[in-house]
Amino acid sequence: MKVLPLKDGCYRTGPGAVISRGLATLMFYPTMAAVVCHGSFLARYARFYGHPGVCMSSRGILIGLEAAGVRFDICGLDNVMNLKGPCVIIGNHMSVLETLAMPAIIGGYKDITFVIKKELATYPVFRHLLMSMNPIVVSRSNPREDLTAVLTKGCELLASGRSLVIFPQSSRSVDFDPKVFNTIGIKLAIRANVPVIPLALKTDAWGNGKQIKDFGVIDPGKTVYLAFGQPMYIKNRGIEQHQCIIEFITEKLKQWQ
Repeated sequence: MKVLPLKDGCYRTGPGAVISRGLATLMFYPTMAAVVCHGSFLARYARFYGHPGVCMSSRGILIGLEAAGVRFDICGLDNVMNLKGPCVIIGNHMSVLETLAMPAIIGGYKDITFVIKKELATYPVFRHLLMSMNPIVVSRSNPREDLTAVLTKGCELLASGRSLVIFPQSSRSVDFDPKVFNTIGIKLAIRANVPVIPLALKTDAWGNGKQIKDFGVIDPGKTVYLAFGQPMYIKNRGIEQHQCIIEFITEKLKQWQ
């Protein structure tokens, strides 16, 4: 099920009306609430609901963002499309947007799930939709337990053919700091013997909230960028590949400033 219309592995939002941040925020969140409630209801009560349903709910959120004036610029999806078998997608992390929109972006080509923080798995209503993807839930309070969970369940998911999206930063940030970009994704790829795909993203059009971090101001003046790099097979301990991912993300963020 191809969710996004692509041209040469790229997707770009067409021109639209200029909308203020306040109006965009007021427009988007009711749409998001409707999409999430409907998807969560199906995930909780429908007998058959999984990857296709999550992709369509994710597409509803992406359409809602575009209707609120947010533009998407996505490239390199052919690197995902042309790769046979599962992989580990490793990227930086700016906002909740990438978690909610990624199934619509990748889901037509790969069955994916995420490594997510425990808080997301406990949100009212929202958790049913998210947990239907069978994610790996980590606490981020015990690194040793988190590593064990990712390596154990991650290998099981990858062996079943499902790809995994990992954001190795300790927390979401609009600034990319390589020092806190750990190697957990590389370790998983080594153990599961699968390639990694670098992912650079700039999603600060969905701001972090003051009261609830996941729900901030929507800024249509900022374009949402995602770039997928070429697959890499891990050699030795993966130090070279880890550095290549950091350089890929750093260079893309410089281009998007």
